[in-house]
Amino acid sequence: MNKVPRQDVADAAPRSLSDRLLRWESILVVMLVAVIVGNTAISPYFLDIYNLSDATYNFSEKAIVALAMALLILVRDIDLSVAAIIALASLAIGLAAQAGAGLPVLLLIGPLVGAACGAFNGFLVTRIALPAIVVTIGTMSLYRGLAQVVLGDKAITQYPKDLAAIGQSYLIKWPPLPYSFVIFLGLAAIFAVVLHKTAFGRKLYAIGNNPVAARFSGIPVERIRFMLFVLTGTLAGLAAVLLTARIGSTRPNIALGWELEIITAVILGGVSIAGGSGTIPGVVLAVFILGLATFGLSLVNVPGIVISVLLGLLLIFSIAMPIVVRRLMKSRAT
Repeated sequence: MNKVPRQDVADAAPRSLSDRLLRWESILVVMLVAVIVGNTAISPYFLDIYNLSDATYNFSEKAIVALAMALLILVRDIDLSVAAIIALASLAIGLAAQAGAGLPVLLLIGPLVGAACGAFNGFLVTRIALPAIVVTIGTMSLYRGLAQVVLGDKAITQYPKDLAAIGQSYLIKWPPLPYSFVIFLGLAAIFAVVLHKTAFGRKLYAIGNNPVAARFSGIPVERIRFMLFVLTGTLAGLAAVLLTARIGSTRPNIALGWELEIITAVILGGVSIAGGSGTIPGVVLAVFILGLATFGLSLVNVPGIVISVLLGLLLIFSIAMPIVVRRLMKSRAT
């Protein structure tokens, strides 16, 4: 049986100090330190432990979805409907709460709805062989449209107190760690082990590098791609539970625009939009960079529209810089 190839040269262990410094994760560490130092300089409230804890509320749900999105982009796919899946899953949670469902049902219904949406995306992409970007643009409108049709201009605000406690309280009181942040850290550790230490992870790199060769090597490419769409939808549904519990309401515009921020985090983290390279530690670092940068700017009252412009510029930067870094590494190797 043919062996599954390991990740490409750009992700292999560095052979010298200069190579190590040119690794994208090293650059991200420098960027994270710069964000922390800069925010500390412009605001005396940035390093307050409770402020930092509350800051994690603003990016933990997005970060959870980014973990699955990283695997999807790694195999040359993408899901632009994740924010709309969050809206539809939140609607399902709200309707279940209105019907008197208890906490266990509310916690399960979000991921189940998300998994169903992801399965529908995956079916269209892997069975009907439609392009992922086209499919998920369509389902983005479909899922968000369903939420808008059902809710109209109304909102669902009646949720059990035990659900709100999950979204608005700390799992650990010192240091104060919200439930969503702890869940993100746990999932990040699991994703890192699976991607970088298992045969399944090597299969993902193989598919991303050359799906045709991977198929001839005996890797079930379409089945794995389908599973990743389901996984992405499931984590979007989980994010819907946490977000709904945190804000205590469901509206048609919930999580609007999140797909851009999630994809920005993944690509800034070094996952190639062309597939085949990237790491989970890189994505985690990018999540902290974006989350803390946004938090720091909000502390000094930078308007949201300006932050959106900066995110767009950062997306362009994050696509271009890994290409430049890889070219530098290859030129040093020759």
